[in-house]
Amino acid sequence: MAGLLDLLNSDLGKTLVSNASSQIGEDKVKTALALSTAMPLILGAMKNNVSTPQGADGLLNALSGKHDGSLLDNLSGMLGNNDVLSDGARILGHIFGGKQQTVANVVSKKSGIDVSSAMNLLQMAAPFIMAYLGKQKRAQKVNNSNEISDLLGNILGNGAQKEQSLITKILDADGDGSVIDDIIGMAAGGKKKGGIGSLLGGLFSK
Repeated sequence: MAGLLDLLNSDLGKTLVSNASSQIGEDKVKTALALSTAMPLILGAMKNNVSTPQGADGLLNALSGKHDGSLLDNLSGMLGNNDVLSDGARILGHIFGGKQQTVANVVSKKSGIDVSSAMNLLQMAAPFIMAYLGKQKRAQKVNNSNEISDLLGNILGNGAQKEQSLITKILDADGDGSVIDDIIGMAAGGKKKGGIGSLLGGLFSK
C-alpha cells in the first residue's frame, strides 16, 4: 500500500496533480506542493475523527457506500465535476468542523497559490482521498475502528513511526487534543509551541 508521498508520485497522483493544476489554473509544481500540504491535513483530521467510535463508524459507512473507490476509475473526468466539488466541500466541513477556510489559508501560505485556488484544491483532494481509502478498505478488508485508524496512519506515514509522530505533532502541537487550534496556529505563521510551520516544512523537505 502506498504512503501519502508515494501516492502523490504514482501515476494516480500525477493524474491528480495534472488535472488539478488545469482546474485551478496553477502550475504543476505549486499544485503538487499544495497537495503535499493539504493531503496530510485532511488525512490527519480524519484520523483524529476516527478516535471516537462514532467517527470511526461514520467513516467506515461512507467508505462502504458512496466513497468506495470508483471515483479513481475516471479521475481525470471527475475532478472538475460540480457534484464532486460539492461533495468535497461537505467532507471538509465535516472533518474540519467548519474551519476549512483556515486550512485553505495554510495551504495557500505554504504553496504560494491563492486562497480561492487552495479551497478548490482541497475540495478536489477530499473526494480523492476518500476514494483511495475506500479502495484500500476493500483490498485490506478493513471493518472496525482499530483497522481504519491503522489504515489512515499507514498512509500518512508509510508505516514509519517517525513520520506518523511528526504528523501527530503537526495536527496537535500543544497536546491539547484540538487539531483546529493548531491549524489556526499554522495559519498565524507557525509560532505555536516551537514552530508548527517548521515541522510541516521539515516533512516535505525530505
